[in-house]
Amino acid sequence: MSIFTNFLRSLLLTMFFSFIAPMSLVGGLLFLLPLIGHFRALQGATEASATRIMHFLLIFGSGHPLHGLVIISLTCSFVGALFDTYAYYRYQILRIDS
Repeated sequence: MSIFTNFLRSLLLTMFFSFIAPMSLVGGLLFLLPLIGHFRALQGATEASATRIMHFLLIFGSGHPLHGLVIISLTCSFVGALFDTYAYYRYQILRIDS
């Protein structure tokens, strides 16, 4: 039973961190772009970059950038869970063979 609980704990942690990673990456980027925009030479580039990121999130969120970010984070979480399940399965196969 402890093998299953270890797998479940690993799976939940992987899903959580895979969900948080894109949120913190995009959120940090959107937070830093206006700060960098205070430099006059970089002002146009940072505004254009922030606009492009928001348009990208609008596409995935059907008009809402926050929904787009949640959809992308959920997808990353699902992929992380699939990878963790594969790694667990592969570990079990290699442990049985040796």
